[in-house]
Amino acid sequence: MLINYLPLYTSLAVKERLVVIPTYNEIENIEAIIRKVFSLSDVFDILIVDDGSPDGTARRVRDLQEEFPTTGPDRRLNLLERRGKLGLGTAYIDGFKWALSRGYKFLFEMDADFSHNPEDLIKLYHACAIDGADVAVGSRYIKGVNVVNWPMGRVLMSYFAGVYVRFITGMSIMDPTAGFVCYRAGVLEVILRNPIKFVGYAFQIEMKFTCWKYGFRIAEVPIIFTDRTKGVSKMSSHIFKEAVFGVLQMKISSFFRHYIPRPAAAVKAEVPVDAV
Repeated sequence: MLINYLPLYTSLAVKERLVVIPTYNEIENIEAIIRKVFSLSDVFDILIVDDGSPDGTARRVRDLQEEFPTTGPDRRLNLLERRGKLGLGTAYIDGFKWALSRGYKFLFEMDADFSHNPEDLIKLYHACAIDGADVAVGSRYIKGVNVVNWPMGRVLMSYFAGVYVRFITGMSIMDPTAGFVCYRAGVLEVILRNPIKFVGYAFQIEMKFTCWKYGFRIAEVPIIFTDRTKGVSKMSSHIFKEAVFGVLQMKISSFFRHYIPRPAAAVKAEVPVDAV
């Protein structure tokens, strides 16, 4: 697998906030989401993790890098290119390792399609940096059902997936499948010591379950989730089945694993020899 790190830094840079945005064929959304994040009152850097989008998403990001010209560790818009559609989970893991090796303190998951409102990044950050949470989840269900433009069938599927996950795992998180999350760097340094097994829908559940088992403080922040208006959804029946059966597998496996929080050294990014 070829992974291009752009740019490849030679020294660590201590920074505050990085938003990791996985993309596959998001040419209709990518420029707008980048500009929106950069317009926020709080400063957030961005890492786009693109899985070889044939529609030119990565090329558009490279063009925008010229518009935001910085060099070395001061670059705000970064691009990590991967060959092939390798899955949401591995995109985030690669992005997290990239960020941890550069000293970021707070790392965010966010979709590229505006289903997550970038303005809510500030609320997630404050939940961790000010209110003391280790993980802040942008929750669709902590205060009723806050979903816009979804068909009723998908709302019910998502909501009862959460009920199922809570029943199987014992977690109290109302939105365990949420993909809008802020992590303290120290949390990821601990949980990434062991492989995260799932790559699709179940990835989000496994991340929260692992954080919960380690005893990290998880806060849910109410958000309004709005279905995409541009581009094509990546949801499929295969992804949903992975979540249903993966939760059972994850719970059973947890009986044979020890979750003992302890101080962690920084996780080093695995940079292949052919990275440029």
